[in-house]
Amino acid sequence: MRRLDTLAVLLVLAPALALGADPLKVDIIKNPYGGSRNVPELSINPDYIHASGLEGLISGWGGELLRPVQDIRLDMAQERQYGEWNRMALANRNFADRLREGRAEAAITVGLEANCNDLLGMLAGLKYDADGTERRVGLVFIDAHGDFNTPETTLSGMLGGMPVAVAAGHALHNLRKTAGLEEPLPMSDIVWGGVRDLDPLEAQRFEEHGAQQFSVRDIRELSENLRSTFDGLAERVELIYVHVDMDVLDPAEVPGHGLTVPDGPSSRDLAEAIALMFENPKTVALGIASTPAGSLDPDGVSRRAALNLIEGALRGAQAR
Repeated sequence: MRRLDTLAVLLVLAPALALGADPLKVDIIKNPYGGSRNVPELSINPDYIHASGLEGLISGWGGELLRPVQDIRLDMAQERQYGEWNRMALANRNFADRLREGRAEAAITVGLEANCNDLLGMLAGLKYDADGTERRVGLVFIDAHGDFNTPETTLSGMLGGMPVAVAAGHALHNLRKTAGLEEPLPMSDIVWGGVRDLDPLEAQRFEEHGAQQFSVRDIRELSENLRSTFDGLAERVELIYVHVDMDVLDPAEVPGHGLTVPDGPSSRDLAEAIALMFENPKTVALGIASTPAGSLDPDGVSRRAALNLIEGALRGAQAR
């Protein structure tokens, strides 16, 4: 009886399996420019993930690379420009251009990013198509920190603590526009996940602007709050970008990260939440930022965690 039941299930599933036989188109773009000062301008983080044999892993997960992995660099005119923040913004403009090329083929874009400042290029590439037509883009920002400071509220002075505020049009407008994001994202189109470490004035900004959030517990449980918050965003926008700073994870999975915060989700838990989000066809891009690399990850723990997240996105997209 069990064999008959199994055969019946397989016969029912056969058409669906056949329809899902074509590999999922995937576009991988590395952006090593993070805008940090007093450190090397080009981060090794994107190359570190790529060096895992990412092309083969993508194939093993049922994906197919749209083109060779892209690596963002400044052009000759841009190379003559100065200022780490300015050069990062210029690199993000190039990032946006490369992303649009892949979007023309309806690929899932995976950005391997130096840090969270690179979300500006991803958003710009999604918001405007090759003809300049503007689309409404939603941001799911998954990070232990809010990255919602402005120069007036920051305690550290780190640009890496400001990119969501910049994307929302609350600060550093020239940097945002240089990156190609002419119009900011409205607060209604931004959702935070896993945040548990805010500066005092940043926390006030969260309250004043009614920041939409889901918690670490929501991620672990794939809770109704996570689902309803995400579904509400998907109803309001045309495309969704899911951005992950690796410090959102449990510190045991990112031991070399300098900004870890206790009580994060495991990469497996977060991968399941990401898979859920990518089941929605509006979710078209994933960014992985701030992965500890090289000597900061001697056992490869952080890299494996990042790969879990990428695999989750592909698995979700294939389940559409």
